[in-house]
Amino acid sequence: MTNWRWWICSLLFVATTVNYLDRQVLSLTYKEFIAPEFHWTDADYGTITSLFSIFYAIACLFAGKFVDWMGTKKGYMIAIGVWSLGAVMHAGCGVATTWFVDGVDSVEALRAVEAGSNIALTISTVSVYLFLLCRGILALGEAGNFPAAIKTTAEYFPKKDRAFATSIFNAGASVGALAAPLLIPPLAKNFGWEMAFIIIGGLGFIWMFFWQFMYDKPEKSKHVNQEELAYIHQDDEIAGQAGNDAAAKAVTPDPDRESEKAIPMLQCFKYKQTWSFAIGKFLTDGVWWFFLFWAPAYFQDQFNAPASSPLGQGLIFTLYAIVTVISLFGGYLPKLFVEKKGMHPYNGRMLSMLIFAFFPLVALAAQPLGAMSPWWPAILIGLAGAGHQAWSANIFSTVGDMFPKSTIASITGIGAMAGGIGSMIIQKVAGNLFTYAEGQGAAFHFMGFEGKPAGYFIMFCFCGLAYLLAWILMKSLVPKYKPVEVK
Repeated sequence: MTNWRWWICSLLFVATTVNYLDRQVLSLTYKEFIAPEFHWTDADYGTITSLFSIFYAIACLFAGKFVDWMGTKKGYMIAIGVWSLGAVMHAGCGVATTWFVDGVDSVEALRAVEAGSNIALTISTVSVYLFLLCRGILALGEAGNFPAAIKTTAEYFPKKDRAFATSIFNAGASVGALAAPLLIPPLAKNFGWEMAFIIIGGLGFIWMFFWQFMYDKPEKSKHVNQEELAYIHQDDEIAGQAGNDAAAKAVTPDPDRESEKAIPMLQCFKYKQTWSFAIGKFLTDGVWWFFLFWAPAYFQDQFNAPASSPLGQGLIFTLYAIVTVISLFGGYLPKLFVEKKGMHPYNGRMLSMLIFAFFPLVALAAQPLGAMSPWWPAILIGLAGAGHQAWSANIFSTVGDMFPKSTIASITGIGAMAGGIGSMIIQKVAGNLFTYAEGQGAAFHFMGFEGKPAGYFIMFCFCGLAYLLAWILMKSLVPKYKPVEVK
């Protein structure tokens, strides 16, 4: 048997890594480099991250349908091209701000403006709008990543392997976040934050070259032999026989699969399976994005550890190293339940998700133990993030369990939209909460903490409990395996 499916999976991994590198540039340059230049507050940053989330959410609703319509190869190519362009465009926001602000004729003059003055307010307002434009383009392209990746996984892997394959490419999110503090702050410190956006954003254009020449559907790929094709299509009825007969039949076009009808977008919302997936994403995606967007600022605020400092880099690296290593097991666990325990893939997935829903509870102890050492929050948030990534690999795979391949990208897009809406709410609440708590000082308190630390503790409490709530609601909507049948 050939193993071309794993080469395709490696491409998905690299794309997801680049996706999260591009997304992390702003969070790792915001507090130390961008905020002083543009006179931003946490509320400004919260506005940008929350609106990015809603841009992403809206785009996801259409990105899935776009990928189903264009096909995986063209759809993915266009998506990464658009988001790479949006990433690079961030570098021009400083120069563009000077065009719209009277009396400021250079980027260097932006930082020199007196804080709190009217012109500083104008600079922050103009720059926020310019960054939102770039974030909107970034979100438009990034929305296509997961629908295209999940559709590719469904094309190249049987159901029992999809969660494992998804956990591998989804680990790109952790690896991207892991590499980001080692790459981005040094780039920003030595060459300017603008070059960080340009260099990291340019990686996507390199990926497009490899995708163009390596991807084809397995039935058409010259790198996939009959045995691998039979393995890929083992869930299909035509692959019911073993040996050479199965291999021979697998390369014969399946009329049912070739003519499989896609479910219209509005009709997708009629199924409880759609709502189960969407609710699971709504309650949990924002938690991951909260850690992604706010962890660098948290370490600087609470422990005076900027992202470019050795301590800041060490804390962020430790956090995402834990996420990367542990989350890989998330896709293997349901495979273990299926092969060793004889469980149905969907049941094994839901049991795995319940187990991983307990991991984020450790975030409840991050703020209290932070009084002892900054390494405790890094470790505990890392464990919570690992729980999310393991959860994410499995919840994505439930779509392939329940829906026909022709509709997988559309359902994934709907779920990603729900996750984006949830993230928008969390990011906006967090930004406003931190600004308010900092302004109130000792007058704002929560469970023994005052001011901004109390605000962080409130957010950690929500993040810790979100997954168990999501699992209960998902299980209530779809108590047992019930695939959607298209008539």
